[in-house]
Amino acid sequence: MTPREPPTVASPLLTIPVELNANPYPIHLGAGGLQRLGPLMVEAGLRPGTKVLLVSNPVVAESYGSGVKAGLEQAGYRLTELVLEAGEEQKTPATVALIHDAAQAAQLERSSAIVALGGGVVGDMAGFAAATWLRGIAVVQVPTTLLAMVDAAIGGKTGVNHPGGKNLIGAFHQPRLVLIDPTTLATLPEREFRAGMAEVIKYGVIGDAELFGDLEAAEDLSRLEALSPTLLERLLQRSAAAKAQVVAADEREGGLRAILNYGHTLGHVVETLAGYGTYLHGEAVALGMLAAGELAVAMGLWSTAEQERQRALVSKAGLPLTLPALDPEAVLRTLQSDKKVRDGKVRFVLPTAIGSVVIRDDVEPDLIRRVLAQLS
Repeated sequence: MTPREPPTVASPLLTIPVELNANPYPIHLGAGGLQRLGPLMVEAGLRPGTKVLLVSNPVVAESYGSGVKAGLEQAGYRLTELVLEAGEEQKTPATVALIHDAAQAAQLERSSAIVALGGGVVGDMAGFAAATWLRGIAVVQVPTTLLAMVDAAIGGKTGVNHPGGKNLIGAFHQPRLVLIDPTTLATLPEREFRAGMAEVIKYGVIGDAELFGDLEAAEDLSRLEALSPTLLERLLQRSAAAKAQVVAADEREGGLRAILNYGHTLGHVVETLAGYGTYLHGEAVALGMLAAGELAVAMGLWSTAEQERQRALVSKAGLPLTLPALDPEAVLRTLQSDKKVRDGKVRFVLPTAIGSVVIRDDVEPDLIRRVLAQLS
């Protein structure tokens, strides 16, 4: 995809506060925001002269790395760069060790920072490395994928995968700031864009019926070019604000924040059993949302008509509509290793209406088997 030319004059930034009791931070959103990363970091309390490790992947580094590096150095930061291979299969403790090695080589101190420039994989690994280096140093999230912009970069959940399940190794570590520059989506492959749209649809289902209506009104959700800049910024703003509001109310997933896992319970199973990298995270989440919707219909929680509205949006975004052939017993076993299991009971986020969900732990295994067969 040919990158769009960045604006010659950066547009005003919209700031969305993440109002945590301890360590609140801003989300800055606006075209051309990358040009202001250095001053925004200074504004966030990271002093010029601070050692900074910039972590990225090859495609993002080639497209935006030189500009970001120049801006950070101009702001007075002492910069080291680490470029990691892309892909969910790279999200392992071994890759985090490479970040730790780079942090040691750069002699990062407790006043230092790691800047994550990339998608959710880079953000999760860089965040976890920052959480564990010297028992915690600052991290700045600069997401360049739609999925990371609306979900992964916000909220402080960091981690890596284990062969037994997704994100089983991790820590809560809130960023110092998040900077979202929509112009970076110009270099995002269409499949990655579609995967990110799954998380936007999620926000509509779990708590924002107006956002869901905006998505329904759009003719095409599968390509960046199909969205006007105004609609794109609106979707980013509403999604980021929704995530910020839930995180502020429940930083460590004690209750309300669990609704953000809508579509993720079975989605993570799909990723694990199909093999990391077979499905993009958002693709698996879309399948998980469809499965959750079918469970909700079967349990009398919402209507077939509402499920069809959700299915229509998933289809409009070009996301998968059928599950791969999975062994139902393997699915049930993998569900038991989910982080959200309580007292041996799997908790599902299930929709009750467009814009409303509940958390249930009484979903019978036979019903899960039936839905798997229905969607396969």
